[in-house]
Amino acid sequence: MAVRFAAHGYHVFVLRYNTYFTEWVTDFNNLPKTNGKLKYPGPLFDLAKSMIVIKENADKWLVDSNKIAICGFSAGAHLAATMGVYWQDEFLREKFGARSDMFRPNALILWYPLLDFHIMKKKLAENTDKLAKELFDISNKAVFGKSDPTEEELTKLSPVNYVSSNTPPTFIWHTSNDSLVYVENSLRFASKLTENKIPYELHIFEDGPHGLSLCDETTAIDERHINPHCSVWFDLAIDGMGKYMK
Repeated sequence: MAVRFAAHGYHVFVLRYNTYFTEWVTDFNNLPKTNGKLKYPGPLFDLAKSMIVIKENADKWLVDSNKIAICGFSAGAHLAATMGVYWQDEFLREKFGARSDMFRPNALILWYPLLDFHIMKKKLAENTDKLAKELFDISNKAVFGKSDPTEEELTKLSPVNYVSSNTPPTFIWHTSNDSLVYVENSLRFASKLTENKIPYELHIFEDGPHGLSLCDETTAIDERHINPHCSVWFDLAIDGMGKYMK
C-alpha cells in the first residue's frame, strides 16, 4: 500500500501504533497478554504524536504540511476518523502542549471503517453468527478495555457522532454485504458529512468480504479477496486526494 502511494508521488508514513493486545488474537479462549494502558485514547495519542513529528520535520523531509491525509482500514479507519473529528479538541492540546493545527489532517481515506458502535451493537443483536459476536467482544476489549461498554462509552468512541464543520474532506469505500463491519457505518458517516457540508466521496461496492485491502494478489488472504471490481477504489482515492488537497 505504501509503495503504491509512493509511486503516485506521495510521501508515505506508516504508523505502527500500540494496541491493547500484545499480539494477534488467534484463540478466543486463550487471549494474549494485554497492555491495559493502551486502550482508548492510547492509539489516538500515538497518531497525534506522529502528526507532530511529521509536521515538525516537514521542511527537512520535503513534506507539504498542508496536504496530509490520514488513511486507515477497519479498526485503523476508526482511528483515522477519530483524529478527523477530534483534532481541534482541547484534550489533545493539553496532552502534547501543541497547537490544534499540528494534529489537523487535510483529508481522510477510510476503508470499510468502523464508525458507529451503536450500529454495530444493534446489528449484532440481530445476528446469529457466533463468530461475529465473539469478534465484536474482542474488539470492544481492545478499544474500551472491556467487552460490555456503556451506552455513553459507545457514543463517545463513535466518530459519526462528532462530525462537524472541522472534519476534513473524506474518501470512503465499503462493500454492501460486509458481514463484519456493517456498511451502515459508512452510510451514516456520509450522511453526517452531508449535513455539515464537508466534501466527500462514498463508494459502496455490491459484493466483497471484510478486509479486501488492495483487492488483488498483493494483499489477498484467499481467493475471496481478489476482487477486480472493487480494486478501482485505489485510483478513485488518488483522484479524490487530488481534488481535496490542491
